[in-house]
Order: sequence, then C-alpha cells, then structure tokens
Amino acid sequence: MLGGEGLAQTLFIPKETDVNEPRVGGSAETVKKLIGLGFSVIVEGGAGVLSRIPDREFEAAGATIGKTADIRNADVVLKVRRPSTAELKSYKKGAVVIAMLDPYGNDAAVKELADAGVTAFTMEFMPRITRAQVMDVLSSQANLAGYQAVVDAAGEYDRALPMMMTAAGTVPAAKIFIMGVGVAGLQAIATARRMGAVVTATDVRPAVKEQVASLGAKFLAVEDDEFKAAETAGGYAKEMSKEYQAKQAALVADHIAKQDIIITTALIPGRPAPRLVTREMYARMRPGSVIVDLAVERGGNVEGAVAGKTVDVDGVKIVGHLNVAGRIAATASQLYAKNLLAFVETLVDKDAKAIKINFDDELVKATVLTHEGKVVHPNFAAAATTAAAPAAKPAAKKAAAKAAPKKAAAPKKTAPKTAAPKTTEGEA
Repeated sequence: MLGGEGLAQTLFIPKETDVNEPRVGGSAETVKKLIGLGFSVIVEGGAGVLSRIPDREFEAAGATIGKTADIRNADVVLKVRRPSTAELKSYKKGAVVIAMLDPYGNDAAVKELADAGVTAFTMEFMPRITRAQVMDVLSSQANLAGYQAVVDAAGEYDRALPMMMTAAGTVPAAKIFIMGVGVAGLQAIATARRMGAVVTATDVRPAVKEQVASLGAKFLAVEDDEFKAAETAGGYAKEMSKEYQAKQAALVADHIAKQDIIITTALIPGRPAPRLVTREMYARMRPGSVIVDLAVERGGNVEGAVAGKTVDVDGVKIVGHLNVAGRIAATASQLYAKNLLAFVETLVDKDAKAIKINFDDELVKATVLTHEGKVVHPNFAAAATTAAAPAAKPAAKKAAAKAAPKKAAAPKKTAPKTAAPKTTEGEA
C-alpha cells in the first residue's frame, strides 16, 4: 500500500516540455473532480494554452496556477509524455507519476524513473477489460488520429472528395484505401465515408470484415482457407504463410494503383511498424495522390515516409505527421484527461481521501513500471537489472559464486495479456 493520512495530496499538472506535444494531462472538468477526490491541484501556468484551456478556466475549477518549481512538492503528477531526465531531477521521491511513458525500446529511460524513486504508471498498458474502457488512452487517442488522418489527407489532396454532379460536369468521388482496421482505421473509414469518398479497407483478421461493411466500405483480402483461420481464440492475428503474404501483396498492389488516398495504421507497441506499402506500389498511383502514414514514429508502414514531414516521391505526397492526435489537441486533451481521472479514481481511498495503491489490482499490475527505486514491470525488470549490474572484479565474482545459492533460471520475457494489443494496430 502507498499513501495514508500523512499524504499531502498535492496533484500537479505540468506544461509538457516536448515541442511536439500540445496536449495536457487535465481539463477544467477533471480538475474539479480531482479536487472532489481530496487533492489540492496545482496547474503549471500555460499548461493548457495549446489545448485551448486558459489558466483562468483551471482557476475557476478550483486549481492553483503555479510554476514549474512547484512540482517538487507534488505527490501525484499527471502528464502526457514521459518526464525528461531534467524534469525527473525535480520530482519528489515517492511521487506517483501517471503518463504515456512509451517504455518499449527505452530501457534506460525506464531505469531513470526507478532511480528517481517515483511510482510510475504507463497508461498505454491499461488492460482491455470492461472496467478499464474509460481509461483506454490508446483507443481515445487513436480514434482522433484516424479522424485527423482523413482531414490531413483531404488537405493535401487537390481535388474534391465527394462525387459532385454539376452543370459543368460530374466530379468523381475520391477513392480511399484504409490499411489496418483497428480503432484508428475504423474511425478513418467512418470519416472518409462521411466526406463522400469511396472507401475500401484491409486487415489480416477476418472478424473485422463485418465492421468494415457496417460502415459502408468494401473489405479487401485474399479470402482463402488460411485467411478464415487467421485469428486466434483470443482475438490475435496469426502470422500468415509466405505464400499467403505474396498473394495478399499482389492483390493490394493492384488495388493501390487505382486509389487516390491511402491511410496506413498498422502499429504494435514495442515492435517496428510493419512495411505495408513499397515505393514500387505507389509509383503506379496518379500524380497528386496522397498517403498518410500513422505509424511513421515507429519506422513507418510506407517506404519513403519521413517522420515529421510531408514529402513528394514520384509525384505522390507521403504525409508523416508526428503526434497526429495532438494535431487536434483541444479534443485530445479533453478525452485523455478523462482517461487519467478514471484511473486516479481507482487509486484513491474514498473514505480516507488518500492515495492507497493496491498492487494486487489488475489495473495496477498491468500499468505500474517502477516503485520504490526498482523497475517492477515484468517486461522491463530483467533489462533494468542487467543494465544496473556493475562489472565485478574476478576475485569478487569467485567469492560471490561460492556464497550465493544456485540461481533459478530467469523467466522468459513475455508481455502480459493485459498489455498486448489484439490487432495489427497498437491502438486498436
């Protein structure tokens, strides 16, 4: 258990230091509710400006507008992104930090969180169970990313999306292809259909075919016997044979050549983004066609995509915006703040008005990364221990070997079911 009557209950919402992050970890609505839970809430001045939440709105909700240095006294910190090395130097030992910590591939940063002595929770690992739906940051943010991807594509495309019948002639509807039908993909389909485009979509899981059709789009896949068995009982996508992959690639390549806009969404946390579209494929598209790669921050689904830039390759515009959900920060912050509030509510003892973390709770088990100076999440604890172990002198090693009991075999590093994605999309 963590917390008690002596806990000051100071909750701090800082301004994000990452130049690519306009979102904020609180809203006027959530601040009011956090105060109702027993917290004294301090919001760093200007924290919500890029999300259209001026300081006066936080003040009206009951928060105190503070300075960066106020984080030294914070018992709970609600952030969007992982705190930097410089930020962590100001954090109080024992503080609870809740954010999207992006731990995969960042073992050194995870160890820094442990060394800072904070109890860190990463919201991306929230288990996908009914109880935690309101806390699912991957879904809330991916939903917005799927919408914004279509808006961005329309902005780059120099033609109208819907079919228009005019006295001067008929304008054909744009053809949009969505690759990956998770939360982002489904929202992209819905948005593209609302804007009047002709939409097709593909995914490796047969179960999504019905969802695609329900939104008015056409499903594209090689639907042979292997495809029909391409999903496990747990809802996970099976790895397809090379023969199937070749047939699917040929089908997709022919389809891409006829499209005006492509939106790719395939991303699995902790792994490089799978390559879905090659230069050879989109070289056959008409000049002025657009591809939006939502996985560009993890290496990209599209050959030639550049993180943070829109590039022209063979006459095709490839859009690689960073933090696509953050491009509509006002809405993204509103939803993210509610995700955080819902999780914080599970950590608070309502009678004592104090944080009391139950480490046996399935939500805590799935999301806690560090506690009391240690990396405690099973996916990262082994790596942190290895990195921290100093090189022992030969004599010391020999003495330690004699004194130490036989060491049990280290458990295999496997992802907990609660943290694993169920589709080819990390957010779906």
